[in-house]
Amino acid sequence: MKNILLLHGALGHSDIFKPYEKELSKHFNVHTLLFSGHGNTELPENGISIEKYTEEIKDYLEKENLNDVCIFGHSMGGYAALCCALRHPERINSIMTLGTKFDWTEEQVLKESKMLDPEAILLKVPQYAEQLDKQHGSKWKQLLPTVADLMVSLGKNPVLNESSLWAINIPVQIMTGDKDNMVSIEESVSAYKSIPNAKLAILPDTKHPMEKVRPNLLFDLMKDFWNLSL
Repeated sequence: MKNILLLHGALGHSDIFKPYEKELSKHFNVHTLLFSGHGNTELPENGISIEKYTEEIKDYLEKENLNDVCIFGHSMGGYAALCCALRHPERINSIMTLGTKFDWTEEQVLKESKMLDPEAILLKVPQYAEQLDKQHGSKWKQLLPTVADLMVSLGKNPVLNESSLWAINIPVQIMTGDKDNMVSIEESVSAYKSIPNAKLAILPDTKHPMEKVRPNLLFDLMKDFWNLSL
């Protein structure tokens, strides 16, 4: 049985994959990874970066001795998975990404990173603050600025661009929701066109958060991409 690794996004948690694990376990050994600073893991002293998360994926695959691994990555998890395929492709079979942002610019990132203000979230979106506290504990207020720093770093120097995406030679499926307000269809199409062995899927009536994705819709896409009988 093949292995599948499920990767959450920035400020996300591996628990978001609970609705999928039972069905996927019929066809895969299911693995999840909590990126550092998330959940009950500690925030690294020197902060977080996409390079660090890329290495955490590589280290997990090595530690568990996983080969020929299928990866599903939501949002930043998909970005880190593609970075890992670029730098350490030897253990990766294929990748599906959903809601992964490719169009990082300094101006846009500066605007979005300002939204990661803990006090503003507490005031304006208390239910989101409650979710963050439940998933990450009290350190969520420290996690937010480190994620903002990660975004600023990507804005200054995006690892994935037209030239680097061409170097990814494993099967990839790029997916985004048609109602995703963080990731445009245009940037997803551009990434899809840059990867030699890629497919593209636009999910109807789908927003960015993983919790808003309909499991049956995603299962059908997984079934098609990985040739499963779900």
